[in-house]
Amino acid sequence: MSKNCTILVVDDESAILEVMQLNLAAKGYVVYTSSSGQDGLRLLGEKVVDLVLVDFKMPGMNGLEFLQHVQRSYPDLLVIMVTAHGTIQMAVEAMRLGAFSYLTKPLNYEEMFLLVSQALEKKQLLCEVRELKQEVSKQHRFANIITNNSTMVALLERVATIARTDATVLVRGETGTGKELIAKALHYASPRAAHPLVSVNCTALPEGLLESELFGHVKGSFTGATRDRMGRFEAADGGSLFLDEIGDISPNMQAKLLRVLQEMEFERLGSNETVKVDVRIIASTNRPLEEAIKTGRFREDLFYRLNVIPVYVPPLRERKDDIVLLAHHFLEKLRRKHKKTGRIISSALMTRLLAYDWPGNVRELEHSLERAIILSHGEELELEYFPPFGNTPDATITRPQGERELLLELEERYANVPNTLAMVAKEMGIDASTLYRKRKKYGLL
Repeated sequence: MSKNCTILVVDDESAILEVMQLNLAAKGYVVYTSSSGQDGLRLLGEKVVDLVLVDFKMPGMNGLEFLQHVQRSYPDLLVIMVTAHGTIQMAVEAMRLGAFSYLTKPLNYEEMFLLVSQALEKKQLLCEVRELKQEVSKQHRFANIITNNSTMVALLERVATIARTDATVLVRGETGTGKELIAKALHYASPRAAHPLVSVNCTALPEGLLESELFGHVKGSFTGATRDRMGRFEAADGGSLFLDEIGDISPNMQAKLLRVLQEMEFERLGSNETVKVDVRIIASTNRPLEEAIKTGRFREDLFYRLNVIPVYVPPLRERKDDIVLLAHHFLEKLRRKHKKTGRIISSALMTRLLAYDWPGNVRELEHSLERAIILSHGEELELEYFPPFGNTPDATITRPQGERELLLELEERYANVPNTLAMVAKEMGIDASTLYRKRKKYGLL
């Protein structure tokens, strides 16, 4: 523990400084000394110091004043207060104000070594925890966004810049392009990273439940409200709220949401008490909101409130140079998940992957590979387990059939299978809410 650890000793008595330096150096510590609080602060600005031992009673700046300066300028630096018996109460006060511990004069050097060791162990633990948090934060920022594409690299650079602000962001792009990953990157690369990122799927909930989900409710406010419940806005206080597929909410909910975004305050359902929050808004949509505004399905004022900084995530067909990279990334991930370590992507299959235009985007690619890894019998992933291709010999195919025809074919294929629609959605690489909209669009409900 002592190797390379540096300790600053601050005391106005030169004899004590010399003895403490000799004893600590004998244990392998690098020791700096200072005869005043002011000089000690100067040394902290010049040297890398792991721990400070400071005398409480000194002329000019006493130990408590020194501690307060350290906490303002070096909040992670641990301080041990050294005091005479007559000022133990002041040393206890120093601990209340943030000192790690205290020693009394005349010094018991075994006690000093023990305290120093404990303080340095705590510092090391704090550093390890901080590094772990930073690593987790990094993973949420950009490590899950796999790309070699120049457009995507430029997008991530822009996201890193935007993340440092509190500006509202509207992430746009087709289903399956990775809009939620962009939202996570925006949050975890921001000053709000230590606070929650709370997500709401606006498509998954009917209007009544969505209002309760966003704003919360009090007991008895509606049938089934058996207790008070905090909404997502409150849960995200200090952090970020991700409103996924915001284009699908009703006009009534749009009006309510607009008011909250303007004032950052609301009332829980059934309550008259106003709740104020500090939340950064990140929204996403796969819909052309400008067209929805023209037809009256989306409020123009809400659009401008959300579209402060627009971010567009391109579809996979516009960044085909990522397909090889993503395919091998998913292959490694899915081989570990399903314990199918022998599976490989043949060159013929990769040609097909590159030729297809992936209407379900990255999500469809991942789901297609997962299906093939599970069902293939040999080492090479078998083409027949990729529904987009089937047994079609033409490797230049981009879309084997229209979307409506594909839906009909898949629903017929899984007609007698439990959870038919869930299987259809998985085959297409889309979620259940998107499948619902597509079936409605093509008159298949």
